[in-house]
Amino acid sequence: MSARARTLVQLSVTAALLSLTVATPAASADQGEGAAVPLRIATYNIHAGTGSDGVFDLDRQAAALRALDADVIGLQEVDVHWGARSQGLDTAEELARRLGMRVSFAPIYSLDPVEAGDPRREYGVTVLSRFPVRSATNHEITRLSTQDPNPVPAPAPGFGEVTLKVRGVPVQVFVTHLDYRSDPAVRVAQVADTRRIMARERAELPGARQVLLGDFNAEPTAPELAPLWRELRDAGTGTGGTYPAAAPVKRIDYVAVGEGVRVRGASVPAEAVASDHRPVVAEVSLTR
Repeated sequence: MSARARTLVQLSVTAALLSLTVATPAASADQGEGAAVPLRIATYNIHAGTGSDGVFDLDRQAAALRALDADVIGLQEVDVHWGARSQGLDTAEELARRLGMRVSFAPIYSLDPVEAGDPRREYGVTVLSRFPVRSATNHEITRLSTQDPNPVPAPAPGFGEVTLKVRGVPVQVFVTHLDYRSDPAVRVAQVADTRRIMARERAELPGARQVLLGDFNAEPTAPELAPLWRELRDAGTGTGGTYPAAAPVKRIDYVAVGEGVRVRGASVPAEAVASDHRPVVAEVSLTR
């Protein structure tokens, strides 16, 4: 991984507990050296644990995530000791513990606590995985801070990457949350940053398969997203909208896959309450 990026890896439970609770999918008997490897992946903007009804309910959200039955999940809008809206919880660790999955959290913001001695207040993106996390990096991309009253576009962290090995196949999973503003200028810069970083990481681990998960805050035909589709495929083509959850009118949440990843199917589960977004799930296969 790039030495210029900050690495933050958190494991959700101890090794002993993981050995009891995490069931890494076993290879089927007919998976030889050249056989494709199945993988179920998902993305979900969890709205800091608050549902479309305005109620914070992590039990409900964990149930929604469990129902996805995904091997790898990218989460956006994740609070870690952020404040009252999420009861001061480390929601990344809490969800990982409840699902029995590994966790890697990449903060966009990491602020001093209100009270000295308390944990830092953090907000960002997360990867949950049934497979061990071999390495994790928090990359910087262009952002317009929501914490600055007079922000200017500048590099900031929160573009998370983890490297997994799925039945012998190296997989680089990236999770992102692109700018929400109607002016696409920041998203244009973020897409350029994303392509540059993914190309660099691909070159550093030849043969790795790549997956990009996230809330792009733009629909598939948006001009600012067009460069992404040169290297990536939108797995959710033909599925329904993802936002707002109660009655979706936009498809802005994505599972996107790179070379060597074949899309076998995708869906938008009809989860209308646990968050203000709906999740996206894709069944893919990895070539060896």
